[in-house]
Amino acid sequence: MFENTLDNYAHSNGLKDMNTFFKVLFAISTMLVSLISTSPAVPLLVTFLMSALIIFQAKIPWKFYLKFLAIPFTFGFLSFIFMSLFFGVGAHILDLGIFNLAVTEDGFNLGLLVFSRVMGGFTCMAFLALTIPMTELFSELERFRIPQIVTEIAMLMYRYIFLFLDEGINMYHAQETRLGYSSYRKSFKSLGMLGSNLFIRTWVKGEQAHIAMESRGYNGSMRTLKPPESIRSIGILNLALLVSFEVFLLIGVYFTWNMRII
Repeated sequence: MFENTLDNYAHSNGLKDMNTFFKVLFAISTMLVSLISTSPAVPLLVTFLMSALIIFQAKIPWKFYLKFLAIPFTFGFLSFIFMSLFFGVGAHILDLGIFNLAVTEDGFNLGLLVFSRVMGGFTCMAFLALTIPMTELFSELERFRIPQIVTEIAMLMYRYIFLFLDEGINMYHAQETRLGYSSYRKSFKSLGMLGSNLFIRTWVKGEQAHIAMESRGYNGSMRTLKPPESIRSIGILNLALLVSFEVFLLIGVYFTWNMRII
């Protein structure tokens, strides 16, 4: 279900007709600028701008987008909490009174920086995933001199992640209808059986897929149609806007280089 929804949005979003090479260049360059920032200001600005593009320009439903951000937001927020408590030195800004735990200035700023970088980087990746079909994205990555074997492995991994999830969900529902999770003892037994059988079934599915690919002429390299897009096909105006935007972010990085929230 998630695969279909993700692919549907990638094929039918409001930016689907935009130059694919331009979108990849825009997302990757913005993500790199976000990662080199030493203050949370620029990454948080990138998070806001990318989210606005995804929701208002690409027309991705905001409820789906928030669910899409839920996992990285959770991990980033937990990293912020732990780094605030256990990293850094300096004056205490909050004493918890438990096991001498306290939030320090350095720990708070470092945790906020990590959180902002996580969100800034992930929103750039979300822009790619939600506006470009995976086959087109992997094809475009070859233009950035990424080895073909890496893109092919990534393409297969993307396909089999959802195959793995689909098999697991079907097996779980089959066990649940047979009261396999009606007690703790049955739950542990059912999970053990699910894990072992899932490994075998996904292995078999992979072998069947490999045989099907070989029967269709697979010789170790997957050929995909590549649109004749390059940096020349972006257009002078779009290229100028891209450069201006990245320069604006770099200026923000320069002026916020030593900025701290606390």
